Amino acid sequence: MAGLLLIAHAPLATSLKAVVAHVFPNETGIEAIDVTPEATPDQVEGAARAAIAATGESDVLVLTDVFGATPCNVAMRLADGAQVRVVAGVNVPMLLRAVTYRNNPLAAVVDRALSGAVQGVMQLAPSRPQVQTLRSGDHDQGRTKDQ
Repeated sequence: MAGLLLIAHAPLATSLKAVVAHVFPNETGIEAIDVTPEATPDQVEGAARAAIAATGESDVLVLTDVFGATPCNVAMRLADGAQVRVVAGVNVPMLLRAVTYRNNPLAAVVDRALSGAVQGVMQLAPSRPQVQTLRSGDHDQGRTKDQ
C-alpha cells in the first residue's frame, strides 16, 4: 500500500486531508503538511521526512499544490523516483483517486491520480435555459429596461 503525503500552502494540505477523512473515515497512512510563509525550506523538508516515516509505508506518493512553489520544491527533494514519487497540481478528484487505488503499486497509484485529476476537471453546460429577471430601477444605473 502506498502512503500519501500532502504538502501545500497553508491551510490546503490539512483541508484536503479533512476531505479524505470525510469520504474515507477509516483511512490511515495519510499525512499533511501546511507550509506557512515563515517556514524555511529546510524546516519543511524535515517535517516532510518525518511525515513520510509516519505514513508507515515504504512507498509514498507526495501530492503538492503548485509546481515551482516552496511546497513543490521541498517535495522534489524527497523524490527518488522509486519509493517516493511527486505529483504537483493536487485537486480533490486526484486525491480521492489516489486514496482509492493506493493498494496498487506506486507507479499505478501515480497514473490513477493523474487520470483522476484530468477527468475530474470539466466544463459543465447549464441543464436548463437561464432566465434573467428584470431588475428594479434601484440598480438600473440609468439604463433602459430592455435586456
